[in-house]
Amino acid sequence: MEIFDILVTVSFWVAALRIATPLIFGVTGALLCERAGVLNLGIEGIMTVGAMTGWITVHLGGSLWGGVVAAMAMGALCGLVLAVLTVKLGLSQHVSGLGVTMLATSASYFTYRVVLPNANTPPRIQPFEPLNIPGLSDLPVIGPILFQQTALTLLAIALVALTACFLARTPLGLAVRAVGENPAAVEAQGLDVHRLRMGAVVAGSAVMALGGAFLTMSAFNAFFFEMVAGRGWICIALTVFASWRPGKALIGAILFGAFDAFQVRLQQVVGGAVPGQVFLMIPYLLSIVALVVWSRKASYPKALMVPYIKGQR
Repeated sequence: MEIFDILVTVSFWVAALRIATPLIFGVTGALLCERAGVLNLGIEGIMTVGAMTGWITVHLGGSLWGGVVAAMAMGALCGLVLAVLTVKLGLSQHVSGLGVTMLATSASYFTYRVVLPNANTPPRIQPFEPLNIPGLSDLPVIGPILFQQTALTLLAIALVALTACFLARTPLGLAVRAVGENPAAVEAQGLDVHRLRMGAVVAGSAVMALGGAFLTMSAFNAFFFEMVAGRGWICIALTVFASWRPGKALIGAILFGAFDAFQVRLQQVVGGAVPGQVFLMIPYLLSIVALVVWSRKASYPKALMVPYIKGQR
């Protein structure tokens, strides 16, 4: 029963939401790109460059929110590179995305070494502190879970709601969805397919970079090599799990965060009786099962990964 008691503790769900936050940013950004018909496999590198840029900005004297803006700007720049390659030039989205991941990751490590050539350990910064909103933070259960997180966690949840509203209820959002389904019909309406797709990729990449910035400016207080640790690829899988819907994407990210928080606590309960690597596999194995079960009937954007040439029918 001690194992199942873990699932009903408030601290467990506080940790689950905190772990899920970079995934919420990442899957929201991936969803924006893919709704417009572009698979963004640059996400792992974009999250890495966002983590490094946000942290280095604060380390060099900038504010925390200045670091957030800088991370988004660098993510948007990476997205622009990807958009030019895949939308304007019509190159392979798989190859271009992996190229952006390698470029952004290598550039992050290079910048770190240039700025801190003699650092054996990364300098620490003062990260975002958990909020304590009077009245709301004192609510039973929901108060500590939601309103004692950092500002970036609340921003992540707000971005999911804004993205859902944008895609479903605004003319621009409907146009973005349309270019992911039938770009020829969009062009027939006098809209620029390339501009819409490029805008979605740039915006989505900026949101992805926030996932990395959360790691260095909220979850931790320094930049470490390999700290993104495959979270970008998890976000790509979560997009499929969510059937390209923001609400389901939020649920999927929190579910993975819960799996990860559970394996950490399970190690404490079981102790050394089971190798630690077994516990580390649990969130990924459960995610694969969830992906298989819930995404079998997923309806993907019809023009996803299909380059569009102007005037083509």
